[in-house]
Amino acid sequence: MTDAQETAADTSLRTTGGAPPDDGGFVAEVPIPLLEPREGIPPVIADEASLAEVVAAFAAGTGPVAVDAERASGYRYGQRAYLVQLRREGAGSALVDPVACPDLSALGDAIADAEWVLHAATQDLPCLREIGMVPSRLFDTELAGRLAGFPRVGLGAMVENVLGYVLEKGHSAVDWSTRPLPDPWLRYAALDVELLVDLRDALEKELDRQGKLDWAHQEFDAIASAPPAPPRKDPWRRTSGMHKVRRRRQMAVVRELWTARDRIAQRRDVSPGKVLGDGAIVEAALSLPVNVHALSALPGFGHRTGRRQLEQWQAAVDRAKELPDAELPQPGAPLAGPPPPRAWADKDPVAAARLSAARAAVSSLAETLNMPQENLITPDTVRRVCWEPPGDRSEAAVAEALRGYGARPWQIEQVTPLLTEALKQNV
Repeated sequence: MTDAQETAADTSLRTTGGAPPDDGGFVAEVPIPLLEPREGIPPVIADEASLAEVVAAFAAGTGPVAVDAERASGYRYGQRAYLVQLRREGAGSALVDPVACPDLSALGDAIADAEWVLHAATQDLPCLREIGMVPSRLFDTELAGRLAGFPRVGLGAMVENVLGYVLEKGHSAVDWSTRPLPDPWLRYAALDVELLVDLRDALEKELDRQGKLDWAHQEFDAIASAPPAPPRKDPWRRTSGMHKVRRRRQMAVVRELWTARDRIAQRRDVSPGKVLGDGAIVEAALSLPVNVHALSALPGFGHRTGRRQLEQWQAAVDRAKELPDAELPQPGAPLAGPPPPRAWADKDPVAAARLSAARAAVSSLAETLNMPQENLITPDTVRRVCWEPPGDRSEAAVAEALRGYGARPWQIEQVTPLLTEALKQNV
């Protein structure tokens, strides 16, 4: 970063006052392209000795730690991290290769007591947890932007609107499993954490100005303390185009093909979509091909698919066709909560009226608070309270129901009165 850029970093926060308008309430006279990390591109840490030096440097640093991770979604199997970027006052920036150094628990321990600053934390925390990095407290700049009312909360938009810098975002979807990583990619990765703490500081001030800082801290604490998500039940049901598949035998074909594809993708360490597309799976399920020749004529199983591959896919189809009826999947995944809202009017018109009133009230309050409705209270929570409301319909009972569904104290305080009113009006 040039001297002029460093000076601008200290003076680029200019608030217009009041609630953030379409540009988020911050204005920069002329956005400045951020082309280079201020200390240059850090070397990639790929051995234990270098990692030990980074651990010591970050342990000795001060203040929050900017943390980011790059994955290879669409290229590799799973969501593992292929590069970890960090920055802290007194330590500078570091780029760590978690393939060469798969256990980063020492680094995680070194900054365990610090606040971690991440953008869209829930996206990176699972892959960071896999390599031993788990924060005890954090600040999520994307979520902070949502709570503060910014209409665009991507990192590039936030850095430009709040700090007055333009980040180069051309490498966000590249194959980060590539080795060695090209310098332009490393420059991009280092710049992603260059101003993250500056962004955190500016957003903290704005949230405090709006009276939302405590709300944000409650949200951040909930993310940091959340346990790992359990494995998804029947993940094959999320195959794109699954809505076209109606019959149980066809669903069995989707399940068998999805399972075979997943096993191959895991063994090859490639994205499942590169093995066989969702569209091809659905076509095979709808057509129930009788042999390899018929399978090869379907979209997604074209002339470039080898005979051996076609045979393995046809074998999966045949397995599904031979299953006894008792082993066929049921038409839909068991519902763990209320039915879809579109069915409420027929199933329970009074509950449908409660939901309509509650949604309108939540929407109005969210607009007043200048934040997305889903951040004020999750739509699923509203549906559950409206479908099975507490017996006495008191504010205390509604608050307890919201608490049971995981709502934070600030959310309960804000929405309990209006949800109680919606429930009382539609008994």
